[in-house]
Amino acid sequence: MFPASAVDLTGAARSVHLFKINGFTATKEKPGYTASRVCAVGGHDWRIEFHPKCSDPNRNYYGAGKEEWVMFRVRLISNGATGIAACFSCRLMDPSSPGSYYLDHEEIKASVFHENHSLDIFLIRRTDLEGPRRRYVKDDCILVECAINVLPDKLKKDPAATLSVPSSDLHRQFGELLRSQKGADITFLVAGEHVPAHRSLLEARSPVFMAELFGGMKEMVAAPCVEVKDMKVDVFRAMLHFIYTDTVPELDQLKVEQATVMSRRLLEAADRYGLQRLKRICVEKVCTVINVNNVAATLAVAEQHGCLKLKARCMKFTMANLGAVSATEGYKRLEASCPRVLTELLKLMVEGHK
Repeated sequence: MFPASAVDLTGAARSVHLFKINGFTATKEKPGYTASRVCAVGGHDWRIEFHPKCSDPNRNYYGAGKEEWVMFRVRLISNGATGIAACFSCRLMDPSSPGSYYLDHEEIKASVFHENHSLDIFLIRRTDLEGPRRRYVKDDCILVECAINVLPDKLKKDPAATLSVPSSDLHRQFGELLRSQKGADITFLVAGEHVPAHRSLLEARSPVFMAELFGGMKEMVAAPCVEVKDMKVDVFRAMLHFIYTDTVPELDQLKVEQATVMSRRLLEAADRYGLQRLKRICVEKVCTVINVNNVAATLAVAEQHGCLKLKARCMKFTMANLGAVSATEGYKRLEASCPRVLTELLKLMVEGHK
């Protein structure tokens, strides 16, 4: 909650709406969309639409576009409106805990609107709301909070807004805490090396560390030293650097293959400890350095950790360079470890030649 003395720098108008979608399972059979009542925000009329099953054109790659998504759309319906700067946000709420929401299912987009212009948010795959993964659903109902923020034609000028405020150096302070090891109250044993850290900070940043160090895993709660298996110490240290500073160690200083391997391993670590932002950063990095020698190993990681964008990039590259890729040792390992991916690849190639 913002303090009462907070200064509004933009004068934006805001309207928040909570949508309760009962009978969610049956919406799969309902064609089209459901529209809200007209919302007046910032002197303009808006409408929010709920689409229970849509394909995301931005994910229309090698089978991913066939997935069905729950989509929300905001539309400006004021007659003759033009040049309206606004943003639209959606987040999936926890039906069992009023006021709580899921960080991994929150999205915000901005645009300049004119009459009948719309903006879409593909919030969550239907498969994540069906079957055994129904933690977001209660009594066949989901809750979604949507917000519309509209900027005025001219940002208002407030004398208080001209005050010079130093930029935050919190990340540097936490980075120094990690480096100095002052107050460290837990030690990890990683590949034979001891790595000190601070329990509270790890618990606050990682839901997995919260469960392991504070939750039901009593042997880890009481242990002065916790062993981390199947991870290299440089990867663990890089992950801690992100946890403390919210920044990724400089990978550009490494050679391409070294940076690729480190990014893949960091991606695996991020997925293991529930660090979604770090996972996305690593996916973006790996996407930029795909080549013949590393694409097979990268494809295996993408498949194992559910990285659809990265998998699609690898599939596209492999199909275009199949001869060279299939001659690599990585491809042979992929055949042994992920035969299903190769079956999918061959199917796509056959379909592409029809």
